Amino acid sequence: MTHAIRFHKTGGPEVLVWEEVNVGKPGPGEARIRHTAVGLNFVDIYNRSGLYPAQLPSGLGSEAAGIVEEVGAGVTDLKPGDRVAYGASPLGAYSEGRLIPADRLLKLPDGVDDKTAAAMMLKGLTTQYLIRQTYRVKAGDTILLHAAAGGVGLILGQWAKHLGATVIGTVSNDEKAKLAKAHGCDHVIIYTREDFVKRVDEITGGKKVPVVYDSVGKDTFLKSLDCLAPLGVAALFGQSSGAVEPLNLGLLAQKGSLYVTRPTLFTYAAKRENLITMANELFDVVKSGAVKIEVHQTYPLKEAAKAHADLAARKTTGSTVLTV
Repeated sequence: MTHAIRFHKTGGPEVLVWEEVNVGKPGPGEARIRHTAVGLNFVDIYNRSGLYPAQLPSGLGSEAAGIVEEVGAGVTDLKPGDRVAYGASPLGAYSEGRLIPADRLLKLPDGVDDKTAAAMMLKGLTTQYLIRQTYRVKAGDTILLHAAAGGVGLILGQWAKHLGATVIGTVSNDEKAKLAKAHGCDHVIIYTREDFVKRVDEITGGKKVPVVYDSVGKDTFLKSLDCLAPLGVAALFGQSSGAVEPLNLGLLAQKGSLYVTRPTLFTYAAKRENLITMANELFDVVKSGAVKIEVHQTYPLKEAAKAHADLAARKTTGSTVLTV
């Protein structure tokens, strides 16, 4: 039998249980994979807490790396033994093995190990759509990035810098400031001590920024709008501090005909061809060394509840991997 982390009711980390599951054989269009490493992401907390509802009982996690063990009918581009990873799948990554739609799997290139892949797929693909599609960052842009020492933040800072942008990052303390600075941020604002709106204004000479990447939500969102130049884009891709209050759209007019979007990876990567294009671009910047993926914490998969508690308490930086 295979083991997995599951939850039968929503709530805190204590609802996560380690239990036996029967994986079975892959059906048409499916593959059975044995996991080697599983990625930890803030969205997992949203699923576990019920903020993003799941049908219960449920597995958890949508990012992992592993080995293909068997493929179902109609799967032609994968075979047993292939090293694969994914970052946009139905819930169930917190497991020793699982069935998964084969069109969500990506073959791993040489030079990208399993732990690195598990740490980068969801966060790296998220970064790709944010800076290459939601707002296409170009040389000469100055951008604002909240949670610059987080999982997406460390990747996005490096990648945006590689594209020729000036990156302003916000963090909560001096340790995270050093980390952000070492991963692409030209300017780091410690928001617990400084008014980030005022600092962005000073750094840009009053011009403000064309885009804000905000995964914090409630505590930052309205101030993020104040950092935008006319016609600027606020990309809200998470809400670690809580949900944003209903927005009076008149504010967007008052603050400069602004754009607001709440994008998700599942929308951008819904089509297989888009997913492959996004992943290839991610693999290229990682293999070239332009973006370095660093796993700062590992926990045994069995200890997922502790990992969740540490992530929620902001005790983690960068990427965290659950080892199988």
